[in-house]
Amino acid sequence: MNHRLSLARAVASLLILSIVSPVAFAEADLKKTAEKVDIQGHTAYLFAAPKPAKGHPWVWFAPTLKGLSLSTRKAYFEGFLGAGVSIAGYDLGEVRGAPASTERFTQFYNELVKRGWSPKPILIGQSRGGLMMLAWAMRHPEKTQAFVGIYPVCNLATWAMKNLPVTLADYGLTEAELRARLPEFNPLDNLQGLQNYKVPMFIVQGDVDRAVPHLENALLLKERYEAGGGPITVKLVAGEGHQATPAFFADKDLIDFVLKQAGVSTAAR
Repeated sequence: MNHRLSLARAVASLLILSIVSPVAFAEADLKKTAEKVDIQGHTAYLFAAPKPAKGHPWVWFAPTLKGLSLSTRKAYFEGFLGAGVSIAGYDLGEVRGAPASTERFTQFYNELVKRGWSPKPILIGQSRGGLMMLAWAMRHPEKTQAFVGIYPVCNLATWAMKNLPVTLADYGLTEAELRARLPEFNPLDNLQGLQNYKVPMFIVQGDVDRAVPHLENALLLKERYEAGGGPITVKLVAGEGHQATPAFFADKDLIDFVLKQAGVSTAAR
């Protein structure tokens, strides 16, 4: 009996190793430190997938401020890179979607495409990063594979107007000038290009978020985007606010959405 028990344990151990080892090796291959690249005086942070999926898909994350915070989110960092999806971000500081800063983002985009990364990144905007990414996407819908929001700011007319000095500095306008031209700049008023290209969107947000209220951001985006035939899913999490919890940074639906948009089979994971 002891011999049989020992044999059974040995077999079980081998089975466990055969399942766990590939994951462990894959994690060991992931670089924990970003490659830093200077682009027009601003720093880009790049995490290249060790084994890029077909087409070299990548996630473009904002805001990127003195580092790429998505790299600290284990579920997303390992989930994307391990599946062959690279991650990158570009530090322009506290911008709010103005045409000039948006075109500086395009310089970053051009550099990554020049390096062989996909010409259609998956944009992920967290909080105010949502405004940064939507502002770029509305001006470049043909270059946008998908948009993902983590309690994203979508509405220039509300949240961004609460911190006027930062917003006005980005746009280079007076308050009166900016308010008069809000329909020209607000992503919520400029969705037609994204609708025409049927760019998929996925948003996860808490239903008690006071910092970025979902009614005037994610749900208003959903209402307007769907009205023009745009595909969008908004996942409201009961009882969650504007915070760093697993509901927002270890969401399986978000991972599956990104991998699907990257052309990676989720069934193979």
